[in-house]
Amino acid sequence: MKQLNKVQAMIYMIGGLLMVAGAGISLMGWTGAPYLYAIGVLGFAPMQMLQRYEGQNVTIRRLRRILVTSDVLFLLTAVLMFASQSNAFGIPQVEYVLYVHNKWIGTLLLAAIIQLYAINRLDSEVEKEAKKR
Repeated sequence: MKQLNKVQAMIYMIGGLLMVAGAGISLMGWTGAPYLYAIGVLGFAPMQMLQRYEGQNVTIRRLRRILVTSDVLFLLTAVLMFASQSNAFGIPQVEYVLYVHNKWIGTLLLAAIIQLYAINRLDSEVEKEAKKR
């Protein structure tokens, strides 16, 4: 796996912290929380996507694709956080509450679970591959 340099690693860590802070503060009702989360995800997701794998191990390639899917869900969560602040789509109130309002929590939860699974499996697979060499 390609490792990040120091600046990229710092952006990755700060992005993750901003994501956690933005999601947590959003539950308290602060209107600036989606901005905090969005800045975090715009730092976290691209840095994670930069960690490429050039090898031939199919399992590691599959796990990398799963991580990219999780990153897309994190980005979708940011969009849904902004949409949950007000009815920006102009749809009727009943449909807005049913389909948009606070649905970002579900996408965030799904992305976090996928991320945890893939990262844990990826670490063990990379270690296995390193032992083979």
